[in-house]
Amino acid sequence: MTAPAMVCLAHGSRDPRSLETINALVAQVRGMRPDLRIETAFLDHAKPSFATAVKKLVRAGFEEIVVVPLLLTEAYHAKVDVPAAVAEQSAVHEGVQIRATKVLGLETAFLEVLDVRLRDALKQARVRELDALVLAAAGSSDQLANRSVARLARLWGAHHKLPVKAAFASTAPPATGEAVRAFRGEGRRHIAVASLFLAPGFLPDRAAELAIEAGAVAVSEPLGAHPELARVILARYAVGAVELVPV
Repeated sequence: MTAPAMVCLAHGSRDPRSLETINALVAQVRGMRPDLRIETAFLDHAKPSFATAVKKLVRAGFEEIVVVPLLLTEAYHAKVDVPAAVAEQSAVHEGVQIRATKVLGLETAFLEVLDVRLRDALKQARVRELDALVLAAAGSSDQLANRSVARLARLWGAHHKLPVKAAFASTAPPATGEAVRAFRGEGRRHIAVASLFLAPGFLPDRAAELAIEAGAVAVSEPLGAHPELARVILARYAVGAVELVPV
């Protein structure tokens, strides 16, 4: 019996660095499960589209498709865009089962990836000590999504025994620059910012720019391609594949 195909569905960006990063991450997933048929697709701004990826799989004979949204929070894209895309393609391809899984979410294991990226940034900036941390994320009009970032920030700060603030690149306060300035107002001078973004793009760049302007000593790169993320993608797929099995 052929295993269901997987579509890794990312948001998409006009920034070529984002496309390269997503492709590198999916390549890691393929390396871990060479037995699976895996396609990459994007909701917007990049190709291939979700419709194109599904059509390709249907033409290849797949009747079961598991969609793993490469999103970090359960916000608008997860609640509206992904279900709409799945419903549309399910209607187009009658008889083909297409099921979307939970988003990647904010797994505590991702804190290890944050640490790796931040260590690289601190080494490059030649910074050896810190007295505060800022966790920068995209931000959302969905307050539950923002609270999930704040919870992860608290866990991260507790692990390092440092004060930490969550900050956002859009929609929700505080912005990264505001968070850095708030710490500097407390007399803290060695403040580093970790980028809780999946891939490079306008929002991570803006968050980094504001942080540096406010006096941050280092800003890390986004999570990017890392085995920990690849393993979570495969875990989401495994659950989705089981849910396709008729009871």
